[in-house]
Amino acid sequence: MKRVAIPLEQERLCAHFGHCEQFAVFDVDNGLILAEERLIPPPHEPGLLPGWLAEQGVTHVLAGGMGQRALDLFAARSIEVTVGVQPKHPAALVQEWLNKTLKGGSNACDH
Repeated sequence: MKRVAIPLEQERLCAHFGHCEQFAVFDVDNGLILAEERLIPPPHEPGLLPGWLAEQGVTHVLAGGMGQRALDLFAARSIEVTVGVQPKHPAALVQEWLNKTLKGGSNACDH
C-alpha cells in the first residue's frame, strides 16, 4: 500500500507546498483509492512538514512547487515527490497518478 499526500488550499492543490491549509491523504493499492482523509498540518516552520508527513506514513507527495530543502528532506526519508502538478481536485490528481497520466512540470517554487 502507498500513501499519497497533496497540499490543499480551498480543496484544490496548493501551489506553495509549505503554506497549505490542509493535506488530502490517500491510501492506494493495486491501482485503487482505498481511503481518503484530511490532515491539518502543524504551524509552518521551514523543514517541519517532511518529517511530519513521514510520521503520517506518507510515501508520495504531489505538489505544485516546493523548496529545495523540502525536496532534500523528503528524499532523505525515501518519500517520492512529483512537482509541477497543476491545481485540480485531489482525487482526480491521485487517479491520474495511479493511471500514470499525471503530468509534472517545472517546480512552481523559486526558493
